[in-house]
Amino acid sequence: MALARKGRSHRTIDYWPGFVDALSTLLMAIMFLLSVFVLAQFLLGREISGKDEVLNRLNSQINELTQLLALEKSGKQDLEDSLANLQASLTQSEDERSRLQALLDQGAGSTEAANQKIGRLGSELESEKQVSARAMSQIELLNQQIAALRNQIAAIEGALQASEAKDQASQAKIADLGRRLNVALAQRVQELNRYRSDFFGRLREILSDRENIRIVGDRFVFQSEVLFPSGSSDLNPEGQAEMAKLAAALLDLAKEIPAEINWVLRVDGHTDNVQLSGSGRFADNWELSSARATSVVKFLMSRGVPADRLVAAGFGEFQPIAEGDNPEARAQNRRIELKLTEK
Repeated sequence: MALARKGRSHRTIDYWPGFVDALSTLLMAIMFLLSVFVLAQFLLGREISGKDEVLNRLNSQINELTQLLALEKSGKQDLEDSLANLQASLTQSEDERSRLQALLDQGAGSTEAANQKIGRLGSELESEKQVSARAMSQIELLNQQIAALRNQIAAIEGALQASEAKDQASQAKIADLGRRLNVALAQRVQELNRYRSDFFGRLREILSDRENIRIVGDRFVFQSEVLFPSGSSDLNPEGQAEMAKLAAALLDLAKEIPAEINWVLRVDGHTDNVQLSGSGRFADNWELSSARATSVVKFLMSRGVPADRLVAAGFGEFQPIAEGDNPEARAQNRRIELKLTEK
């Protein structure tokens, strides 16, 4: 019997060292994965920060070029005004020269006639000569003024051409900056779309799968009957429960969206086309839809959602999604829509 007990003790296998080795290997793998995840988050944050710096720099350059372009346009307008004034002065001077030339010609004709008459016309001849001399002097002065005006006009036209060339260069640079800005904005929109898809995915998981809660395009739609009693803007208990789930999902998502993305959750209230009686709490569907959207926003604020991330809007019956006056169409049009968007 002693030999039998000794044999059994030799056949006992100790699994503990192997279990410790496997656990150590698993822990090392988990630590490696966590390190890779942290590194990826760090690199992604640096990339997003770099895009924001480029975007801010592009915005600053566009603003500077816009100001320079405005100054160029103002200077160009001043030059055009000066050119118009000089051209008007030139026209007036040329008219005056033509008048004086006609007067001079007339004086010359009078001189020829006077040479053929008796001495009593001598004084008139002398007078005509003086008039002719004054006319010639004025014509010479006007010629000088016209030459000066033409030189000024040529200088202004040269300045205008230079201004137009500079304007075209500025427009080309603004167009290039605008294109780069559009690319940066498109990247920002893609990022927001990714978070919007994540947000809708979470709402699908946490909200009950019901016909009166659905996704239409880029909006999450609640039928009004889920949230409010008929004709009221006070959330019912069922509506408060659904909105509490929504607030929790929104707060979780807000932790993941980068701070540089200026997002908001827009709450839109809609009604059917049945007009309210004047004796009720609300005068019309505008007031009812606005009050319901505001009620949802205030409830979300009470659950910790920041007020600057919420927008309330009322559309009354003027944005229907179902045509017709039947009960089914009206039921679809009575709704609250949620949209995650940028400010």
